[in-house]
Amino acid sequence: MYTGTIQKVLESLESDQEQGLSLQEGERRLEKYGENRLEQAKQKGLLRQVFGQLKDPMILVLLAAAGLSFFVGGGRDWLDAAIILLIVVFNTVISVSQEDNARKALEALGKLAAPRATVIRGGLERQVESTQLVPGDILLLQAGDYVPADGRVLWQANLQADESAMTGESLPVHKQSGGGLAQDVPLAERRNMVIGGTMITGGRGKVVVTATGMKTEMGKIAGLLLHQSQGETPLQRRMGEVSKVLSLICLGVCAVMFGVGMLQHRDILDLFLTAVALAVAAIPEGLPAIVTIVLAVGVGRMAKRNAIIKRLPAVETLGCASVICSDKTGTLTKNQMTVLEVWTPAPGQSRQALMLGALCGDAKEGPGGYLGDPTEVAITQKAAWEGFEKAQLERDMPRRGEAPFDPVRKRMATCHDRPAGGVLIAVKGAPEGVLARCTQVMSLQGPRPITERDRQRITQANGELAGQALRVLAVAQREQNAPPKSMAAEALEQDLTFVGLIGMMDPPRAEVRDAVDRCAAAGVRPVMITGDHKDTAVAIARQLNLFRPGDKAIDGAGLDFLPQESLEEEIEQFSVYARVTPEHKTRIVRAWQKKGHVVAMTGDGVNDAPALKAADIGCAMGKTGTDVAKGAADMILTDDNFATVVAAVEQGRGIYANIRKAIHYLLSCNIGEILTIFLATVLPFPHAPLSPVQLLWLNLVTDSLPALALGMEPVEEDVMDKPPRGKKEPLFTKAFSRRLVWQGVLVGGITLLAYGLGLRQGCAVANTMAFATLTLSQLFHAFDARSEETALLHLGIFSNPAMNKAFLAGLLLQGAVLLIPPLQGAFSVVSMTGAQWGMVLGLALTPLVVCESEKALRRTRRKHPVCEERKTPAYR
Repeated sequence: MYTGTIQKVLESLESDQEQGLSLQEGERRLEKYGENRLEQAKQKGLLRQVFGQLKDPMILVLLAAAGLSFFVGGGRDWLDAAIILLIVVFNTVISVSQEDNARKALEALGKLAAPRATVIRGGLERQVESTQLVPGDILLLQAGDYVPADGRVLWQANLQADESAMTGESLPVHKQSGGGLAQDVPLAERRNMVIGGTMITGGRGKVVVTATGMKTEMGKIAGLLLHQSQGETPLQRRMGEVSKVLSLICLGVCAVMFGVGMLQHRDILDLFLTAVALAVAAIPEGLPAIVTIVLAVGVGRMAKRNAIIKRLPAVETLGCASVICSDKTGTLTKNQMTVLEVWTPAPGQSRQALMLGALCGDAKEGPGGYLGDPTEVAITQKAAWEGFEKAQLERDMPRRGEAPFDPVRKRMATCHDRPAGGVLIAVKGAPEGVLARCTQVMSLQGPRPITERDRQRITQANGELAGQALRVLAVAQREQNAPPKSMAAEALEQDLTFVGLIGMMDPPRAEVRDAVDRCAAAGVRPVMITGDHKDTAVAIARQLNLFRPGDKAIDGAGLDFLPQESLEEEIEQFSVYARVTPEHKTRIVRAWQKKGHVVAMTGDGVNDAPALKAADIGCAMGKTGTDVAKGAADMILTDDNFATVVAAVEQGRGIYANIRKAIHYLLSCNIGEILTIFLATVLPFPHAPLSPVQLLWLNLVTDSLPALALGMEPVEEDVMDKPPRGKKEPLFTKAFSRRLVWQGVLVGGITLLAYGLGLRQGCAVANTMAFATLTLSQLFHAFDARSEETALLHLGIFSNPAMNKAFLAGLLLQGAVLLIPPLQGAFSVVSMTGAQWGMVLGLALTPLVVCESEKALRRTRRKHPVCEERKTPAYR
C-alpha cells in the first residue's frame, strides 16, 4: 500500500477520501475482515496445566516413591508419603501460576490500540470503537492520538509520529502524502504510512486504513509471539539430569539389595520396607521445593536491586548468559535528546544561537518539563539553562507568523516582534539548507558579508559534529524594521545571517560504560541491536566500549542479503546491528543461540517483543518499556538501567551456585546412606545398621533445613571473575561427580565404622551409634558444602544465619530422639555412654575436617602449580 499512488490505493480499497465508507459498507466489511483486534493464544485449562507439570521426571519419581512408601509399607509410612505429596502439590501450584505469564504479551498488544477513533463515514466525522475499524475507513489523526491501524497518508499538516516502539527510531518521523515508494523501503522509512500502535506527536492528518487486526505490522509481531514456543531453561534441563541419575541409581541399588537379601533368606517384608525407606531417603524429594524457594529468594534479592523476575527459572538462565543483545534507544541511551555542542563562527554567540533555536520551535512548558518534538525540547531546555525561558521569550517577542517545517526544504522559520521595534526572523534546519540561504555571518561586531572561507569553516564544523554522531541543526536570523509582506517560506528564508550550529544526541547512560566493561570481564558479550542508522549506532557503541577493534557492524539491508546459515557462521563478528526489523532481531537471537550461546535480550519497544521471547531470557525496561515488551519478557528492569542487567547476571550465577551446593550436599549425603545400607546388606552383618523408621527420620531432619540454608548463601566474591557456563555444560561435571562420590563414601564409611565399633556392646548400641553418626555427620557436612573452594573460616562460620538455625534445629531434633526415653523406644535406640558419644562426635566431624583440608590442598596447588603447568601463561 505504500508503493502505489494515493488514487490507486483508494481505488483498491474502494473508498472515497471525502465521503469515506457508508455505514452499511462499514458493517459489511466488519463481517468480512473481522474486528480490529489481535488474536489471542489458546489458553491451557487448569487440568492440562497441572498434568503438564506432573510429567516432569522428578515429580514422577516422587509420586512413585510416595506410592511405595504408603502402599508397600501397609500405610505405616503415611507421614513421609504425605510430606512428599505436599511438596509435589506446592511445586505444581507455583509452576502453574508462572505459566500465566506466557499470554501477557498478546493481552498487552491488544490493550495498546486506541480505544476510540475518529473516522469519516457517510460524509460525516464519527467516533467509533477502534475495534470497529475496517480497511478503507478514512481516519482523522492529530497530536496525542494513538494510531489504531495501519494506513496510507492522504493529507497532512506537519504530521509527526513517534514510531520508536515499532522501529527503534528515537526521533519523531515526519509523515508526507504524495507518490508511492520503492518496494524495498524498510518500515522505518515509509514516510507515507502510519503504523498501528504508534503515537502522533505533532500536526494533523487524514489517512485511509489499509490493514487491521493481525494484518497490521503490529499484528505480524503478535503472530510471531503467537506461534513461538518457549524452550526449556538450562536449570530445567539439569534437573532432568538429576532425576534420571537418581532414578537409575535408586532402582539399581534397591534391586541388587533385594536380590541379595532373598539369596540370604532374609525376611521379605523387612526387605520391602528397607528398600522403600532407602528409595525415599536416596531421592531428595525436597529438591524441587528447595530449588523453587532458592529461586524465590533470589527473586527477592533482585527486586531490591530493581530487577523484577516473572519466571523463577529465568533467574538461573540469566546467570549463564554469554551474550546480551541490547536495544540502543532507551536502554543504552537516555531516550532523551540533549544539546551537547554549540558552535558559532564568532566566540560568545552561543546564547544567541540557543535563543533563536528556542524561538523557532513549538516546545511548550508542561507539568513535568517541556513537551513537544524531542529536538525542540532539547534546544528549549538548553536555552532555559542559559537564561532564555520559553514563556518569557514569547512574552518579550511574540510570534507574528511562521513557515512550518517541511521535510523537503528541511527548515522552519518564525517571525517575532522585537521589544525595540521591528521584527526578528528566526530560522533553524539542516545546516546545508540554512547555509545556502545566508548572505551574512555573525561576527563579534555584528553581521558581516559571508565569504567562501566562512562557508568552508561552517561546513567543516558541521562535518566534525556529525562525525561525533550528533544530530546537527543550523540557526540563522534576519532583522528588519517592518514585518514581511508574506509569511511564506520564500519570503522569510532569504538574506539570512548565519549564527551557529547546535549538535544534539540521545546520549549514552553514564553507568552503561562500566556495566559493559563488567560484562566483558565476566566473559559476557554485549551487542547492540537498534533501528537507528549504522553510523550513529557505531558511534554510540564506541563510546560505550561495546564496539572494539576488529568488530563489525551490519544494517538491515545487509541482513536481508545474508542467508540465515551465513549469519549463523558470521554472527560473532558483529557487535552492532542497525536499521533492523522485528524479524531481523529474532534472526540475530537465533543465530547466537545456534552458536551455543545463552542469549539475554534487553529492550523496551513493541518491536523488541518477539526477540525478547525468542531469547533465553528477555529483559524489558520498566519505565520506558511498553506493555508489550514487559509481557514478552522474563525480567523487568524497574530503573531502566543497563547496569542492573549485570547485577542480575551476578545474582543468577550466585543462585545457580547455591542450587549446586544444595544438590552437592543432598547427593553426597544420600550416597552415604545408599552405601551404608547396600554394604550392610551384602556384608555378613547380623542386622541392618539402620531401620526403615530411622532412615525416614534421617531423611526429614537432614534433607530439608540444611539444604534450604545452603540456598540462602550470599553470592561469593569471585562469581563475576569466571566465564559463563556453557549451555551444554552438565550439572555433573567430572570434578563435581568425583567430590560427590568420595564424600559420599566417606559419610557411608564412618557410619559403618561406628556400627562396627558399637557391635562390641551389642546390636542396639551399634544401631544407635550408626544412626547418630550418620545424622550428625550430615549436619556438620552442610558447613563445608557452603563453598566448593573457599575455606569455611574465610566465609565466616556464622556468616549464614539460616545455616546456623538449620544446624541448631537439626541438632535439637536428633538430640530429642537420642535422649528422651519415649522417643528412644519409638526409634529403636538406646542411651550411649560418654565414650560412645565421644566416638560418635569424632566420626561425625570427620567429613567437615577432611573436606576443608581437601579444599585447602586444591588452593595450594593452584598457587604453586607443578613445573609443567608453569609453562602455560596465566593470561591464557
